This record gives sequence, C-alpha cells and structure tokens, in this order.
Amino acid sequence: MDRLPSLSLPRPVPGHPHRDNGADVSQVTQRSPFCPPSAFGCPSGGGHNAEVPGSAESAAAPGPVDPATSRELMDRARAVTPGGVNSPVRAFHAVGGTPRFIERASGARLTDVDGNEYVDLIGSWGPMLLGHAHPEVVAAATAAAGRGTSYGTPTRTEVELAEEIVARTPVERVRLVSSGTEATMSAVRLARGFTGRELVVKFAGCYHGHLDALLASAGSGLATFGVPGTPGVPEAATAATIVLPYNDRAAVEKVFAERGDEIACLVTEASPGNMGVVPPAPGFNGFLAETCRRHGALFLSDEVMTGFRVSRSGQWGLDGAVEGWAPDLTTFGKVMGGGFPAAAFGGRADVMAVLSPDGPVYQAGTLSGNPVATAAGLTTLRLADASVYARLDEVASTVSAAAHDALASAGVPHLVQHDSNMFSVFFTDRDEVVDFDGASGQDISAYAAFFHAMLDRGVHLPPSAFECWFVSAAHTDADVQQVLDALPAAAQAAAAASA
Repeated sequence: MDRLPSLSLPRPVPGHPHRDNGADVSQVTQRSPFCPPSAFGCPSGGGHNAEVPGSAESAAAPGPVDPATSRELMDRARAVTPGGVNSPVRAFHAVGGTPRFIERASGARLTDVDGNEYVDLIGSWGPMLLGHAHPEVVAAATAAAGRGTSYGTPTRTEVELAEEIVARTPVERVRLVSSGTEATMSAVRLARGFTGRELVVKFAGCYHGHLDALLASAGSGLATFGVPGTPGVPEAATAATIVLPYNDRAAVEKVFAERGDEIACLVTEASPGNMGVVPPAPGFNGFLAETCRRHGALFLSDEVMTGFRVSRSGQWGLDGAVEGWAPDLTTFGKVMGGGFPAAAFGGRADVMAVLSPDGPVYQAGTLSGNPVATAAGLTTLRLADASVYARLDEVASTVSAAAHDALASAGVPHLVQHDSNMFSVFFTDRDEVVDFDGASGQDISAYAAFFHAMLDRGVHLPPSAFECWFVSAAHTDADVQQVLDALPAAAQAAAAASA
C-alpha cells in the first residue's frame, strides 16, 4: 500500500477540534436559510429544499467539462423520481448545481457519465472503507451471486458474518437486517419489549434512520417531548420520544430523575456524524451507559456510521473497551455490508433472547442476511486489519490538516473536528461545536463555494456542510496530493463567498 509523502503538516488529535490559528475571524457567521440541519440530524437524506444562490457551476472554473449528460439524466430523473434522487442530499439542493451521475468507481476515484474523474471523499457515505471495487470484495460478491442471489433460508456466510461482528464488538448475539433504519427501528422495539416501558430518549442532531419515533425535533424546553420533525409523522409517533441537547449531562440527569422508571432506552450515535462530526465529550458515553443501568433502561449505541470505521471495534473500541463498559444494544450498518445493503443490531444475550423466534418481540425481513451482501461484508471486515486503519488515520489527518491550513490562510472562519478518521469542517467562528445548536450556525454559502471549487478541481466532497468527509484505505499518495492541490483555491472561493 502506498505511503503518504512527508507533508510537514500537523497531526490533529482524534476527537479534538482544530481551530484556525491566526486567521481573520472578524466576519459574522450566519445561519443560512437554505440548509439548516434538522434537529434529528442532517443525514445523507437531509431534506434540503432550496438551491444556494450563486453556487452553480462556473464556465470559467478550471477542471471538469460541463456536466451535460448528468444534467440530462437529472431532468429525466425528476420526471419519474421525487426530486430526481433516491436520497435527498444527492440532489445538491444544499450546494446548488447539477448532481454528478456516477458511471463507475475504482479505488478512491469516481467517474461520472460525462467522463470526469473525481477523488472521492464521500465513500458512499461511509461504507467504502477499502475503496471502491476492491478486487477481493468484488470476487466474493460475484461468487456469491453466481450461487444464487437470495434463498430465504439460513446460509453459512450470515453465520460467519455474525461471528465476526460478535468477535469485534461487545454484543453477544446479533440479528442481521438490510438497513440502518431497520436496525434501529428493531432495536427500539426490542428495548420497549424487554423493559415493558415506552419512553425513548434521543439527542437533537443525532440521526438514527427515518423511523417515525426518532424523526423528532426538540420542543421549547430543556427536556421536552419530541414533536414531529417532518410532515407525515403523526404526533402520536413522537409523543413517547424525549429530545435532549447532546453532550449535556445535566439534561440527562434531569430527565432520568423525573421519568427514569418510564424510560425504555436512551439512543445516541456513538459519535455523531450527521450534524458534522461532534464527538462525545470525554466520558460522556460511559456516563450514559451508567445512567441507564441505574434506572433499568437500556443504552442503545448507534454505530451504523462509526462501526468498523473509526476502529476495528467501532467507537466502542475507542471508549467503552478502554473504560470498561458496554452498551446493552448496538446497531451496525455501512462498513459491515461492504457496499451492499446490510445492517445489524445486537446486544446482551438476555435482551436478544426476547426477540422472535425465541421471544415475543417480532422482527423479520425477506432479504435479511442476503448471501451476496454477507459475502461482501464478511470479506470487507476480514480485510480491515491494523494496516487499513493506520492508512485511514494517516489520510484523514493529512487532508483535514491541509484543509485547516488552506482556510486559515484565506482568512475563512472555520473549525475542523475529528473522531478518529471521521472529520468535518464547520464554517463557523466557534471554538468548538458540542451540540446541534452549535452545528446549526454555519455559513453554508461559504461551504457551497468551497464545495464547487473542489468539484471543479476533481475532488468530490459531501454535497452538504453537515456531513462527514470519509476517506478510504485506497486513497493513494497521488489521490491525496490532488486534494491538497485543490484546497487553496477552494479556500479562496469560500472567502469570497463569505465576504
């Protein structure tokens, strides 16, 4: 595997914010009307409904040619698909312009239908830990498909994938499903069935899939019952959901003191990445686990994004395994599917025993444990060794530090935050972002200009200011250098947009 050149860049501490040093931060950061994150997070499907003015492709900008074929496909897609996309953030409403329709991908590079090539910093929103079309993953999936794409019966690979998950994480039993939403929905139902309680506690800014009960936004009080965060969700669906500010111990203690014997579970992203990267404060996850234990509630850790990405054991490998605690239930997705639709939820054996067919809590799925998806996921996890995580950390550290340096040199107010190899750039003058309110106050017009300048130079960032940048073990020195070369001009574009 290629090694990075010596770039003389500082290496940020994982989980620690990286402020601009010496930049002019006198500009006022505005909360843009175009793309505020929702209170349940701004996922790869975050409901942005207005174009950002002035951010469409510039004919004078260097880089890719006019995306004519992508524009034609988008017109056709809008005629048959809501918004022209199958997950809202892909529509580019948060940054303006034409979404690039991708024809193929290999390693760390995407190629669109117009023949333009991009260094990929989306990574399919997290799953592509090894990069695109990894030969061994493709071979495993191809071989599995050749034996049949779905049986509706148990298979060897689903057992082996479950064993791999149990070996890497604190879960004792695991059930495979097809999406992160399905995993969290099932885990919440299981928590309610196991405890005999109804209330669920979540945090503003954390996203757990589009299940009705967790598409809740905070009300006006510190610890309020949730209200629907989107049309189509009845008030009754969120009436048993309590939404708290993230990283706020006092709010957690207050709600458990008042309603602890009614709470079935507290659910949180193990390290939030759906409002940008907002790591838990030191000891916060352990505090949540202990608070739940004292009150007889279950602690549900959502590792759909962090699982098998930030370490071989996910976020738990960075905190719970070190501090000596474990969640009662955990959800997984993304990396464990190797680019295919696969997810899982698991936990304590006594809790999982309440799940059907052994127990009364029902859950089922036609394509759960699909043989093609499990083959790809199992191969991905087996290949994800220490050298893979070392490369991920190295690339993430280099790119994020370079982004900071470029923006600081251009005088753009910003903040880079990390959790291991997950990171994001906040266009803000805050010293630290610790919760949803802090994440909301970004200058997204500056991000839109930054995004398009990078895209014009062959680097595809997430098309939203409220998403993680994902790197892969397939990013070569040349890929990284292309990103570094694009950053200064992009930073200047952001400075012009925020002036």
